[in-house]
Amino acid sequence: MGVQTTFKRYEVKYLLNTAQKEAILKAMAPHMRLDRYGRTTIRNIYYDTDNFRLARRSIEKPAYKEKLRVRSYGPAASGDTVFVELKKKYDGIVYKRRLTMTSRQAEMWLSGGASAKPGQISREVEYFRDFYGTLKPAAYLTYEREAYFTDADSTFRVTFDENIMARTERMGLDQPVGGRHLIPEDMTLMEIKCAGGFPLWMVRVLSEQRVYKTSFSKYGTAYQGMIAPDLRIMPQRQPARGTRPVPVRPKVSYSRAV
Repeated sequence: MGVQTTFKRYEVKYLLNTAQKEAILKAMAPHMRLDRYGRTTIRNIYYDTDNFRLARRSIEKPAYKEKLRVRSYGPAASGDTVFVELKKKYDGIVYKRRLTMTSRQAEMWLSGGASAKPGQISREVEYFRDFYGTLKPAAYLTYEREAYFTDADSTFRVTFDENIMARTERMGLDQPVGGRHLIPEDMTLMEIKCAGGFPLWMVRVLSEQRVYKTSFSKYGTAYQGMIAPDLRIMPQRQPARGTRPVPVRPKVSYSRAV
């Protein structure tokens, strides 16, 4: 099975308590099944500029935002395969570009010390890297994921992320997980990934359980809760003319699901 390298889809997020997760899994049972990887521990290194331009941009909730990370599914030594992922979001649609290489190659390439195999995706990543200047590892995020799929629609997937943790030291994909929890330990972050609308059975269970979509960025939350306080920086929205600036505080905002 080949590795998918490009994605274009909606990614809608929800925070669930234990009862809500169990109800959704029960509703999913006749329609979806766990993928062949089962429960996987995902490791991510997010790259950013010296002044954390990408993180600050993300939490402003702009119409367009982008981020760069290196991901592995399990511990990855220098010679193990990892994914370099360039992720962009515009007008609610997520576009992702992904390359595979060794962990050492990814580290050298993103620091400007090596080149990647020529191609459209590598050119996009290099343009991103050169546009923002010097990029460095900014945060190490890990979580345990269960991913579900359906044969009826290859573009429809549901993932459940738990034990979402972040730290800003020992940022190597071969390092053990650990850090500060970004959501309560008894909560689950569910993401519905799709190219179009939700199936009716999913709409029904979300309504019955009063589950509403949320705006939540793992890296943005890590920045607000861990990095900005250490820098004595609290990001601010740009105020309208004649008004006072209002600090952006780490929080989750909810809106009704559609």
